[in-house]
Amino acid sequence: MIVGSLKVFSGSSNPQLAKNICEFIGVRLGEAKVTCFPDGETFVQVNENIRGTDVFVVQSTCKPANHHIMELLIMIDALRRASAARITAVLPFYGYARQDRKDRPRVPITSKLVANLLVAAGANRILTMDLHAQQITGFFDIPVDHLFAAPVFFDYLKRYNKDNLTVCSPDIGGMKMAAAYADMFGCPLGVVAKRRTDAENVNAFDLIGEVKGREVILVDDMTESGGTLNAAAKLLKERGATKVRAVVSHGVLNEKGYERLGEGLLDELITTNSTPVEPNGLPITVLSVAELLGEAIMRAHHNESVTSLFKLKGY
Repeated sequence: MIVGSLKVFSGSSNPQLAKNICEFIGVRLGEAKVTCFPDGETFVQVNENIRGTDVFVVQSTCKPANHHIMELLIMIDALRRASAARITAVLPFYGYARQDRKDRPRVPITSKLVANLLVAAGANRILTMDLHAQQITGFFDIPVDHLFAAPVFFDYLKRYNKDNLTVCSPDIGGMKMAAAYADMFGCPLGVVAKRRTDAENVNAFDLIGEVKGREVILVDDMTESGGTLNAAAKLLKERGATKVRAVVSHGVLNEKGYERLGEGLLDELITTNSTPVEPNGLPITVLSVAELLGEAIMRAHHNESVTSLFKLKGY
């Protein structure tokens, strides 16, 4: 049973992605006023009738994360009070995903807190992509559709010679994702051993795998300061890699990240528009996930399976 008509609204974090999604699915972007009062408080007003409709709100909780999360919560509350039949929060990038466990004394599990806030605000479903840890889906007491950007990346990476390719994880935590890419390309798998010295600096000190004379693809879910990728690329080139490219789902680059990309250790950073990314003359390739998210929105609206979206063309 379809829940009313479909409407898509956007917060202020990534309006271009929301517009691209609407163009793909053939609907008009919903009209809403999203502004701030002089003291920084967010104000939202929905400027059209949404009573009984199936509403999707597109908002990546990227920098400034706290502002965008609060904006999303207020939008959901406004939509609920305007009698939307169902509200799906579409988070191409789910902020606070790295705070998913209590690994030290007296620290929060902020991923769970954000999940609780979204449910309390009135979200009925969550649609997100490439979570830092898949168990985050279990933090929600509502349905979660967890998509993967891998089909978009695979379609782009087909241009490279697979016979001289090695897929490498920049740390132990990314081995599962890297192994999936290596299996798909039928190429060797490697992993870099790293030690984090602080929030922005990483020491890569060892490598498992053969990379001499080969092109390497580093696979990770996100990069911010670029410390992990830069350290891994430096070690890989010291061990004889001819080219090092990085495939990263979420390019939430800060000033330090852009600076490190400018050092030239990475030959290419391939990421998505799940968050706004400006190449700034650097070797950054931004792939669109608008069609992937748009197709998932249409299937969710028609209560159809999204499983086939994980299948890859040509492999």
